[in-house]
Amino acid sequence: MLVFLLSRLWQSVILLVIVSIIGFTILNMIPGGPLAQYALDPGMTQADLDRLAEQMGLNRPLPVQYFDWLMRMLGGDWGTSFRDGVPVLDVIGRHLFATLLLMGSSTVIAIAIGTWIGIRGATHRYSIFDYSATIGAMVALSIPTFWFGLVGIYVFSLRLGWLPAGNMYTIGDQSVLNYLHHLILPSIVLSLVNVAVWSRYMRSATLDVINQDFVKTARAKGLTERRVLMKHVVGNALLPMITLAGMQLPSILGGALVTETVFTWPGMGRLFLDSLGYSDYPVVMGLLMFSALLTVLGNLIADIVIAMVDPRIRLG
Repeated sequence: MLVFLLSRLWQSVILLVIVSIIGFTILNMIPGGPLAQYALDPGMTQADLDRLAEQMGLNRPLPVQYFDWLMRMLGGDWGTSFRDGVPVLDVIGRHLFATLLLMGSSTVIAIAIGTWIGIRGATHRYSIFDYSATIGAMVALSIPTFWFGLVGIYVFSLRLGWLPAGNMYTIGDQSVLNYLHHLILPSIVLSLVNVAVWSRYMRSATLDVINQDFVKTARAKGLTERRVLMKHVVGNALLPMITLAGMQLPSILGGALVTETVFTWPGMGRLFLDSLGYSDYPVVMGLLMFSALLTVLGNLIADIVIAMVDPRIRLG
C-alpha cells in the first residue's frame, strides 16, 4: 500500500510541475505579457516599461523567471495582485468559500439524483423511465451550461419571480436562508450535466453488477429484490463511481467558471475571468495552480479510497 501511495503522490507532483510550466509559459507568451496593463497607460513611456520589467524581474530569461516564481510559491509567496496590490493567496481566499459552496451543493445534488436515476434505469431497463432518462441525459450533455443558466434566470427569476437572478446574497441580508435562496438556481444549473454523467455511469455499473453470479446466488437464496439491490448491488456498483467523482472535479470547476459568470456569483471562476480581463497574471497563475492542485488532490483521494476498498487496484 505504501508503494502505491508513493507512486501516486510522485505522479501528482510531476503533473503539477508540468501544469505550472505550461501555464507560466502561455501567460508570458501573450502579446504584451504581464506589462500589458501598464502599456495601455498613455503616460507610460518605453523607459518606464523597461524600469518596471527590471523591477519585476521580467527582463531575465523565462526559465530563470519560472524557477524564481516556483521557489517563491513553494515558500508560500504566490505573488501580489497587479490589480489590488494584495497577496494572491488573500485574493483567492476571499473567493474560495463561494466556489466551494457552489461546487459542494451541486455535487451533492448530482450524486444523489444521478445515482437514483441510474439505479432505477438499470432495474427498470427499457421502460418509459429508462428511455426518458436516456433522452434527458443526452439533452443535458448536448446543451451548454450557460444556456441552462439563462433559461433558468428567464423562467424562475424574470417570469415567475421565485428565485434571485444573481449574486450570493441580498445586500443587508446575509442570513443562512438568504444564502440558500440565492444558491438554489446556480447549484441546480451547475449540477445538470453532472446528473446526466452520473446517471449514465451508474446505470452501466448497476447492470454489470446485476448480471454477476453472486447476485444470482443471492436471489436463489430467496432474498427479496429490494434486499438484493441494497445489500449486494448498490455497494458494488458504487465502487467505480469513486473514481468518477475524482475525474469529475475538473468539469465541475469548468462549469463553475461559466455558472459564476452567468449568475454573477463571487467565486474563483468569476475571479479568473476578471483577472484575465485586467491582465492580473499573478492571480491568474495562482488560480490555475490552485485549480490544478484541487483536481490532482481529488483524483489522488479517489485512487486511495478505491485502493482501500479494492485490493486488486494497488496490486496492479
